[in-house]
Amino acid sequence: MNSLNPPVGQAPRKPTWRFLFAHPAHAIALGFGSGLSPVAPGTVGTLWAWLAFLVLQPLPSPLHWVVLLVASFFIGWWACTVTARHMAVADPGAIVWDEVLAFWLVLWLVMPAGLWGQFWAFALFRFFDAAKPGPVAWADALFKGKRGAPIGWAQGFGIIFDDLVAALCTLVVIALWRWL
Repeated sequence: MNSLNPPVGQAPRKPTWRFLFAHPAHAIALGFGSGLSPVAPGTVGTLWAWLAFLVLQPLPSPLHWVVLLVASFFIGWWACTVTARHMAVADPGAIVWDEVLAFWLVLWLVMPAGLWGQFWAFALFRFFDAAKPGPVAWADALFKGKRGAPIGWAQGFGIIFDDLVAALCTLVVIALWRWL
């Protein structure tokens, strides 16, 4: 068996701490453990992203942030694809790197914002990511594989893509809010 392609029909695998440390892609895709939360892993992953952003925020220039976000996208695409394959689920809820990347983008573009501004960005992002209204639902459905089909790079991209659309929707609402 190729480690990246579990046998067709393999039962979905529930992530554990052991699974998290079994492969570097798992640690990244599962948000360094935040995705293992038994309750609302996407929200916990977004909270982890918020904390990590505040730690990383002093990066010296916007160029450093662009490099970090672009690298996080490509590394995350790989990590999400590998982890989804190993879990035998096209878009597992425990994969939260998509929330991390998307919320870093939101925070980077809304800063400087006070704590309340950051909170509203968090709340809006979680709404768009969880409720999946309009364009987010479209983006979520776009790269879903067929039931029983192997999990490929398109599904890995799709895991991230709908969260980037949720981030875009969040930023549009914030821009309209500031403009009005």
